[in-house]
Amino acid sequence: MRKDSEQNPMFFLSERLEFPPVERANTEGLLAVGGDLSPERLLLAYQNGIFPWFNEDALILWWSPDPRMVLFPNKIKISKSMRKVINSNQFRLTINTCFEAVVSNCSTIKRVGQEGTWITKEMKNAYLKLHKKGYAKSYEVWENNQLVGGLYGIDMGHVFCGESMFSTKSNASKYAFIMLAQEFQKEDKQLIDCQLHTPHLESLGAEEIPRASFLEILKR
Repeated sequence: MRKDSEQNPMFFLSERLEFPPVERANTEGLLAVGGDLSPERLLLAYQNGIFPWFNEDALILWWSPDPRMVLFPNKIKISKSMRKVINSNQFRLTINTCFEAVVSNCSTIKRVGQEGTWITKEMKNAYLKLHKKGYAKSYEVWENNQLVGGLYGIDMGHVFCGESMFSTKSNASKYAFIMLAQEFQKEDKQLIDCQLHTPHLESLGAEEIPRASFLEILKR
């Protein structure tokens, strides 16, 4: 692992299973480049508040932004219209019944202002391995026995590190997110990591906190 320059604190990972201190990340949150997506490296990354995010046919990029977008489960916001959707029993939720299908849908769903996907074939295989080891988890939303939405991420026990969500039916991914938050409230778990700010997540109650505060919770 070497430092590229003092002006641009870019670290290039070797085969050694290590990351630089997250305080070395640049202003955008980019911490390191390279390495691999082995289960061991991915778990080490999440344990230290780091996650991979990169384009197809590019080097693996590792991020640890400051501030960090998170949701405290007891702060979930449910609009009146969304309460009606929940109470109508329009959707049905399952957990970990079709993880691979959720990841595939997340990789192909079209998103406004975004071309292509960061969920490459390599990423899919890596998270499927974590799923088989019991770390990666999916929440699936069904309507009339058809998969219409869901999300997946890494379950660290007291913290769920959300990776991506999808919806082919209005409110389906929002339903999955709310159900996840409510489950965490019941189980007295502490945090859902949303990684980066989006207006959609903010509307659901997520907020930005200092990276140091996030890491303190993560390492409890």
